Amino acid sequence: MKIELTINGERREADDVWAGESLLYALRERLGLPGSKNACEQGECGSCTVYLDGTPVCSCLVAAGQAHGREVTTVEGLGSGEDLHPVQQAFVERGAVQCGFCTPGLIVSTHDLLQRNPHPSDPEIREALAGNLCRCTGYEKIMDAVRTAAEAAE
Repeated sequence: MKIELTINGERREADDVWAGESLLYALRERLGLPGSKNACEQGECGSCTVYLDGTPVCSCLVAAGQAHGREVTTVEGLGSGEDLHPVQQAFVERGAVQCGFCTPGLIVSTHDLLQRNPHPSDPEIREALAGNLCRCTGYEKIMDAVRTAAEAAE
């Protein structure tokens, strides 16, 4: 099947999409957007988090066909290269990237949190990021990055 969707503000299409194929697979393998990571394929780790019509979702759990005609924003759509989003910049500055596998999902989840709550408390940060797992850190640098991003948004 063919799907047409808007990704990071650009109208895109993918051909030969299998009916059971995940949005994550379509983004990475068919549309050349490797930012979202494939870690658990069960919606448990958050590494594949993207926005679907403005709502964060685990793209490994969304069938690609469900995204037909909809809007997807990936970590690449928040900023890239020299034009990093303040959340991305905060993760870099605070050393919260470690191996980088969980980073895209954490950045999208942090972006969502700060859109809803520009001044979150530490418990609110922990709750918002509870669906994102990191195997490398004790989460303190991630917490620092979220706090830094919140301060930068002021």
